Amino acid sequence: MRGEHAGYACGAALGFLGDLIAADPRRGHPVAAFGRAAGAVERRLWRDHRGYGAAHTVLCAGGAAVGAALLERAVRDRRGARVALTAAAVWAVLGGTSLGREARAVGGALAAGDLDVARERLPHLCGRDPQALDGPQMARAVVESVAENTSDAVVGALVWGALGGVPGLVAFRAVNTLDAMVGHKSPRYRRFGWAAARLDDVAGWPGSRLTAALTVLAGPDRRGALRAWRADGGAHPSPNAGPVEASFAGALGVRLGGTLAYGGRVEHRPVLNGGARPAAVPDIERAVRLSRRVGLLALGVTVAGRLAATCRRGVRT
Repeated sequence: MRGEHAGYACGAALGFLGDLIAADPRRGHPVAAFGRAAGAVERRLWRDHRGYGAAHTVLCAGGAAVGAALLERAVRDRRGARVALTAAAVWAVLGGTSLGREARAVGGALAAGDLDVARERLPHLCGRDPQALDGPQMARAVVESVAENTSDAVVGALVWGALGGVPGLVAFRAVNTLDAMVGHKSPRYRRFGWAAARLDDVAGWPGSRLTAALTVLAGPDRRGALRAWRADGGAHPSPNAGPVEASFAGALGVRLGGTLAYGGRVEHRPVLNGGARPAAVPDIERAVRLSRRVGLLALGVTVAGRLAATCRRGVRT
C-alpha cells in the first residue's frame, strides 16, 4: 500500500513537470477527445429535462471514471507502469501552463493596444462576450479567469488525484468538462445541464478552498487576501469561484467583479475587494505568477497529505 502511494507521488510530480514542459497539445488532447464523445452522447440524449441531463452526466463522467479505474487495476502490480499511468493522467488533466499561455497572449495584445487580437484570444480563456468589453474590462476578465481556473484546472484535479488516484483525476476533469459544455444557464441547457453544474459545484468545493488558502500563503499581500476572502468570497453567485477570485483580488490588491456579459446576457455580480484599484494589464502577469506558485504548493500539499494518511494507517495497523 505504501508503495502505491509513493508511486502516486512520483507520478504526480512527473505529470506536473510534463504540464510545465509540454502544456496541452493543440490537437489530440485526451480531454478534447472526451468532449467530442460527450457531445456525441448529448446529441442522442438531449431533452429539455433534468433527468436526461443527469443520465448524460452519469454516463459520461461515470464511464470515464470506470475506464480509469480499470486501467489502474490492470497496472497495479507493475510499479513502473503505475507511475507512468499516473503521470500521464496528471499531465492530461492539468491545464496550468496553457492557462498562463492564454492569459499572457491576451495580456500581450492589450499591452500593445491591439484590442481586436485581445478580443480574438479572450474566448480561449473564458466564455464572456469579448465584443462587449474594453481594454480594462478584458484585463479584469483575464485576472478573474486565471483565478478561477487555477482551482478548476490545477488544484481541484490534484486534490481529487490525492483522494482517488487516477480515477479521481479523470472523474474530476470529466465533471469539470461537462460543466463547461452544458452547465451554463442558456435556454438549451438550463434543465439539461443542471446535474452537471451541481456535480461540478460539489466536486470543486475542496479544491476552491485549498486554492484560496494557498493564495493567502503565496500572495504578495497575505492579509489582503485573507480579508477579501472572508468579506467577499460568499457574495459571488458561484460557491467555488467566489473564494478563489476574492482571495486573488486581495492578494494582488485589485478590484474584481461587477458587470459582465455572457452570451448576450448581462450579469451584475458583486464587487470583490471593493476598496482597491481596478485590475489593469500588468496584473495579468502578476496573476499568472501567483497561479503558478499556488499550483506548486498544491502539488506539495496534496502529495504530502496522501503520504501522511498512509503513514497514519500504517501506525494504526
